[in-house]
Amino acid sequence: MNSAIGAGVAETLDRDGAFPRLDDDQRAQLRKLGRLRTVEPGEVLFAAGDAGSDFFVIESGTVAVVQGFGQEDQVIAVHGRHRFLGELGLLTGQRLYCSGVVRDAGQVIQVPVERLREIVAEDKTLSDLILGAFIARRSILIDIGTGIKLIGSRFSPDSRRLREFLARNRMPHQWIDLEQDEEADALLSSLGIEPDQTPVVIASGGEILRNPSNVELGRAIGLGSSGSPPPLSDVVVVGAGPAGLAAALYAASEGLDVQGVEVAASGGQAGTSARIENYLGFPAGISGSELAQRAEVQAAKFGARLDVPAAAVGLRSTPGRHEIKLSNGDVATGRTVVIATGAQYRRLDVARLAEFEGGGVYYAATQAEAQLCSGDPVVIVGGGNSAGQAAMFLSGRTSHCRLLIRGDDLAKSMSRYLVDQIERNHSIEIRRHSRVVELGGERELESVTIADTRSGERTRLPARALFVFIGASPHAEWLEGQLATDDAGFLLTGRDLQGEDLVEFDGDRPLFLETSRPGIFAVGDVRSGSIKRVASAVGEGSMAVRLIHLRLAGL
Repeated sequence: MNSAIGAGVAETLDRDGAFPRLDDDQRAQLRKLGRLRTVEPGEVLFAAGDAGSDFFVIESGTVAVVQGFGQEDQVIAVHGRHRFLGELGLLTGQRLYCSGVVRDAGQVIQVPVERLREIVAEDKTLSDLILGAFIARRSILIDIGTGIKLIGSRFSPDSRRLREFLARNRMPHQWIDLEQDEEADALLSSLGIEPDQTPVVIASGGEILRNPSNVELGRAIGLGSSGSPPPLSDVVVVGAGPAGLAAALYAASEGLDVQGVEVAASGGQAGTSARIENYLGFPAGISGSELAQRAEVQAAKFGARLDVPAAAVGLRSTPGRHEIKLSNGDVATGRTVVIATGAQYRRLDVARLAEFEGGGVYYAATQAEAQLCSGDPVVIVGGGNSAGQAAMFLSGRTSHCRLLIRGDDLAKSMSRYLVDQIERNHSIEIRRHSRVVELGGERELESVTIADTRSGERTRLPARALFVFIGASPHAEWLEGQLATDDAGFLLTGRDLQGEDLVEFDGDRPLFLETSRPGIFAVGDVRSGSIKRVASAVGEGSMAVRLIHLRLAGL
């Protein structure tokens, strides 16, 4: 078998918490929940493509985690005495990407995953250890490009769409480029597929998907909850950014029946942040995607269901019953609704922008985007925290990092701690009084032309990637004007509702965070007057649960 991780790398990954060992007490706890059994070399404990697996702890012997077992036989890692198997998908219900094959005979503790969730909910130390390892292992799988295979052209809009979907959902995958990878033609030929029939996804169980929609791909990899939404939930949460995840988590933890829907990936705009350093409780910072992953697992632990990808496309209400029509044809119905759809990125007004989007122009700076422009010059546009975080993240991974702002002072819209970090970072060049006026390149982005906002002087900068963080507009068009908004389209709530906006309340007053329709609440960036910070979004999401109880009591 080919090994993907050498001994030296494994030691480094151990320090990151990917391969911890369980102590005697922890293993004793798990033995009570499962069973101890003997395993022999070659025995397959779980296989790629399986819908799920039990949780395994190795008492003796070794187990290899293998990509393409029986075919390419690529060893991702070898687990030994007192280590455990699995990664994040074990808790979130996604299909398995690799197989677990016994290498040396020994004994394992086999625990049903339902029992694992029970003890993880009760034992904080064990919970932190297992969840931390699972998240670290997911990052390893993403970094080494294992998991499902995506074959296509980098110039194809559908290839870009699928790559973005997988990256946003932190799905381990191998991107095989028709223009660059020598194995692409041979692989397509073996499948009987012509290059013009791409993009093609080869799922972990061998299933072949030809240019699937995001919904089809999400279903194939086991993303989100299975099955249709229930006939009636206590609360439907629309959107799974920090505000939506907080609402789902706290509502479920208080015994409410929760159905969540999300159009793309959990985390919202925060999920695209490389590192959030001003969030309470994380002095060293945390990536937006990791924060979202942890919240999603927590919400699921309490019984919340999340349907991804499913876009809300319509709303119909009667007193005490609200129906959210979804893009996949389902309808999510709740006694109350929390709208946490956030905001959508504003786009630069520059020619050829759409041509390069996903292939040189990006609206997020995560591991996936960093890999695409590693060692190349990049340009970042924006003066807010998202732009600053992107600059800090990319500066150590690119050959030249330029940050463009229209004004002359970063501190006007960026947190002071971030401004100080950027100004001390000699790898970041700040271009003040600058705006993008032209994009250059044949099939891929090669340059960005900027103009001085005072003199009009133009400068052409080499750039293989342009990251745009210039604010956002509310993602509320699906409501078709049914709820009151401010002049910019953000949803009005609570005391901001006046006059005709109060008609449906029959002389009563809306609750704080309640929109112009009783029982429908708005939280996070989509709400008028909200503070655009992760902490405040989480606060609003959790606060909404108390208000939901009050509204349900009234019903």
